[in-house]
Amino acid sequence: MAQENLLIELGTEELPPKSLRKLAQAFAENMQIELKKVELSFVKIDWLASPRRLAVVITDLVDAQADKIVEKRGPALSMAFTKDGTPTKAAQGWAKSNSISVDQAERLVTDKGEWLLFKSEVKGKSIADLLPKVVAEALSKLPIPKPMRWGSSNIQFIRPVHTLCILFGNELIHAELLGVKSSRVIRGHRFLGEAELTIKHADDYEQLLETRGKVIVNYERRKEIIRHQVDVLAELEAGVADVDDALLEEVTSLVEWPVTLIGSFEEKYLLVPSEALIYTMKDNQKYFPVKDKSGNLLPRFIFVSNIESTDPKQVIQGNEKVVRPRLADAEFFFANDKKKTLESRVESLSSVLFQKKLGTLKEKSARISNVAGKIALLINANSKHSQRAGWLSKADLLTDMVLEFPDIQGVMGMYYARFDGEDEAVAIALKEQYLPRFSGDKLPTSLVACAVSLADKLDTLVGIFGIGQAPKGAADPFALRRAAIGLLRIIKDKELDLDIVKLTEIAKHEYGEKLTNENVVLDVVNFLFARFRATYQANGFSAELIQSVLARRPTKPVDFEKRIQAVAKFQQLEEAAPIAAANKRISNILAKVQGKINTEIDTMLFTETAETALAEKLIALELKLSPLFDKGDYESALFELASLQAPVDLFFENVMVMADNEAIKQNRLAILSRLRDLFLKVADVSVL
Repeated sequence: MAQENLLIELGTEELPPKSLRKLAQAFAENMQIELKKVELSFVKIDWLASPRRLAVVITDLVDAQADKIVEKRGPALSMAFTKDGTPTKAAQGWAKSNSISVDQAERLVTDKGEWLLFKSEVKGKSIADLLPKVVAEALSKLPIPKPMRWGSSNIQFIRPVHTLCILFGNELIHAELLGVKSSRVIRGHRFLGEAELTIKHADDYEQLLETRGKVIVNYERRKEIIRHQVDVLAELEAGVADVDDALLEEVTSLVEWPVTLIGSFEEKYLLVPSEALIYTMKDNQKYFPVKDKSGNLLPRFIFVSNIESTDPKQVIQGNEKVVRPRLADAEFFFANDKKKTLESRVESLSSVLFQKKLGTLKEKSARISNVAGKIALLINANSKHSQRAGWLSKADLLTDMVLEFPDIQGVMGMYYARFDGEDEAVAIALKEQYLPRFSGDKLPTSLVACAVSLADKLDTLVGIFGIGQAPKGAADPFALRRAAIGLLRIIKDKELDLDIVKLTEIAKHEYGEKLTNENVVLDVVNFLFARFRATYQANGFSAELIQSVLARRPTKPVDFEKRIQAVAKFQQLEEAAPIAAANKRISNILAKVQGKINTEIDTMLFTETAETALAEKLIALELKLSPLFDKGDYESALFELASLQAPVDLFFENVMVMADNEAIKQNRLAILSRLRDLFLKVADVSVL
């Protein structure tokens, strides 16, 4: 069976840059699935993409399906022939359906009997027959939220399609997909190189496009070229380019032939907060800002052009001309905003709704202020500064700068607070109140900022749950999952001695009579526990391990972390599995007991050496572990408890718990109950 490399390229209008990687990877994944469905083997699939094309290259694809022997079982011999050996109608009908006579059938012999059997060879289909449908299926399953139509056709795709090329080695596979017939024609760069190219062999694809079409179709290579060029230009300015991967991805998806250039702007704009300048350069213009080695913004920016100009200076001047008005706007907004203090802006928040049932942003600011002040007292932060930061926390939302550049809310609050003469702790808290914004984001740096951030998140969680609008399915319009995860991260990673039940009750109190859900505290706490489960599972902890701790409902995140880490290490011990099994057995025994179990142990009722040994070990451990539990040293406690494996095993081997003598039975149940309670001070290890 012959093997060749297969090229599939779909030429389109410019594809959405933020979706390009996702589309290309999905195309490759879909092709892999569809090829396996039709049993066409290959070595690997690579995806390629540029703004005007999606492509896959499949290495060493076979040219046809393998031939197969198909077995069709007929009636059992007892049903296929009469007593004199004449074929029955059932046998004749089956033979006719397979285009043979009964005497041509083979026999299938098994332990359960003997049947008629027909074996036929099914010749595998060629890729010429299979690929059109395979590619069509792969394209139809691309993640396209809003397909479009073009011309007078009803065909839909993410963008209009102009070319289709399916080459198996040097053989063109004929197909018609999305209204376009396959051909050897592929398109080069829109402005550079040759507009149309004729490709002879699949292996020529990348080189042909690059040398004659001025298109670097390998996405990852194009991305690295841009990264390298940007770094080199920044180094020439004795600076460092501000390159985040999201922007680099977007720029990579916007160009086919990257040419990196550097422009400049007037130094006067550096008096504007750098975050605003960086935001407009990166978000609006897709430029890479340049900073000096100390992290200060330089009056330079790097941009990536999609053309190779004979006069680069004109291109640079054009981009400088475009960015200048945006920087001037930022300068104007900053100067204008400073004419009013943050304090004077709070009253304006009374005209902006947080949520119609929960009041305005001014009311939210007041709640955040009160809750932040109370949290500050619990974590030894400055309560006055926390209250002040909470009161001013939303004041920058109506400034011109934030209205123009929403992503720098909080940041501008910090700058305006400094200008107003607020304490630096207040200013920093205004900037850090929204942290962490996403998974892996940094946390607030000060305790005052932690108090405000926690208060803001709690207010939202309690408020929305309090009016019965908990997230359903994937819908989460108030980003409650993100708020919950952020809240837990701050408490855990900052090692704050805070209880989520108490925090929720504090936040609930501030709402007064606004809330209609009587179970709001329980609902919020359960929601937070669910985030514990999701977060720890994402970090590689097993569901059983997490459940063992959740079963105890420790409501302090720092305490929860200590328990789960302790159980994780306990699981690695040889004694862990038998002890877990013993705890499960004990749990089952105790669950069947009617009435209350007396936990007093009477040594005079011991009749077996094994129960004496276990009880003595248990009582000794209770005394030894008490100080460990008090200081939350669960790891040491569990390692000590591991020493119970031998006496517990001996107990179950030699002692009948449910003895006929009621007093002896109750005494043995007391031993098991206290043993189980000792483990439950850490986790329910019976679920491990």
